[in-house]
Amino acid sequence: MNDALMKNYEAIFKETVAVIHAPFEETPDLDYNSPHTVAFVEVPKHLSDEEKCEIAFKKTNTIEEVWWKNEGITYVGPEKTCRSTSTGDFVLVGNRKYKCAFVGWELV
Repeated sequence: MNDALMKNYEAIFKETVAVIHAPFEETPDLDYNSPHTVAFVEVPKHLSDEEKCEIAFKKTNTIEEVWWKNEGITYVGPEKTCRSTSTGDFVLVGNRKYKCAFVGWELV
């Protein structure tokens, strides 16, 4: 496919969600002690918000290789490396923010 067709396809069928990490605890040696965006993740546009959150969660967890090398990820974290997404972190879908709960996602 040519570049114009691929861009049109992506604009119609994909969207980008933001993954935001919240600190586990305040750490004096870090420059960031508040929630900060670590990645943008491409997800299929037709899915529910919860399904988009689940894809973002899976793609920002290290399983076999470090997660920031996963396809569909744009890493924007403040450090060269980053922990995996976990309970207490957030996913921004459009203007709706979801918190990763012990089980599932909570709209905040």
